[in-house]
Amino acid sequence: MENGVTRHEMGFLSRVLDWLCLTPLGALLLIFLAVLPFIPPFNQQYLLRWLTIIALSAASAIAFDLTAGFINIVNFGFAAMLGLGGYTSAILAVRAGLSPWVGIFVGALASGILGFLTGLLTLRLRGIFAAVMAWFIGLALMGLAIKMVWLTRGPLGLRVPRMIDTSSNEPYYYMMLIMLLIVYVICRWVTRSKMGLAFKAIGQNMEAARTSGVNPTYYRIVNFTLSCTIAGWLGGFYAHYMGILTPDLMHTSKTVEVLAVAYIGGRGSLWGGAFLAFPFLIAMELIRSGASNLPGLHLVIYGVILILVMIYLPGGIASLYYRFLYKPWGRFWEFMIGYRENK
Repeated sequence: MENGVTRHEMGFLSRVLDWLCLTPLGALLLIFLAVLPFIPPFNQQYLLRWLTIIALSAASAIAFDLTAGFINIVNFGFAAMLGLGGYTSAILAVRAGLSPWVGIFVGALASGILGFLTGLLTLRLRGIFAAVMAWFIGLALMGLAIKMVWLTRGPLGLRVPRMIDTSSNEPYYYMMLIMLLIVYVICRWVTRSKMGLAFKAIGQNMEAARTSGVNPTYYRIVNFTLSCTIAGWLGGFYAHYMGILTPDLMHTSKTVEVLAVAYIGGRGSLWGGAFLAFPFLIAMELIRSGASNLPGLHLVIYGVILILVMIYLPGGIASLYYRFLYKPWGRFWEFMIGYRENK
């Protein structure tokens, strides 16, 4: 039962939306993204490439927010987990001939195992130990990717077989869109479960959660491992989409980009970062390409916007929706299809 309405009382469309953890507005936005490649100028290949990478960033923001927004652990090694998944799948494809369709899941497993071990070592402690340790591991992984030229080709880049033998970006865009939906649904299912309640309790007050019988270490490790596993899966896709992999993927600046999208979108909302990613990253890419003589300008802009959001809008873009649109949209969809949004 949600807001006094049982699933049997909900219409078929409402039940489907509830199963997908989507609101009607979210479903409409997803449909819009699905038809976007047919709308000029987004039907051009270079823009489709942009959109695919942005969809990847949106999925990354969801996975990052699962940890930062629910258990208050900032994974500064997130990009390294992304890179580990990518390199694992790429090396298996190049050196062992493993299919990329299988390799991306092996890459996810590798990142999940490293995330588990990192959490096991650091998440028993308080403070920023986990964040700092994850950052150090990220630096170590990037250093290994640079120095192990015999395996990764270092800064020269490792040539990686693509998942689909086509020059068109459309199949990859729709594949990434499906992966984005899968990542969102998995994370939303988890956060709507009893485990999600434990995550929220730990994030709000660890001592109170411990007093209530919640084991903070266990749930933090589970959360961190799941987030890293998703990062590895996305990294595998990135490797086989781009066709070449360099250690730059693991750079801390990549984590900062994901962090900025997640925080500005709305920490703890999951959907906020994914929603913000498309307009925000398109604007940042235009600034970056238009001001190529000022490298790093986009990172300065990230920092300024983050500071402004932390001061004036701590809940991010998601808080604006809940403040001004949540009730009127809820009444509208309840009248139209009998759907009641669960905040």
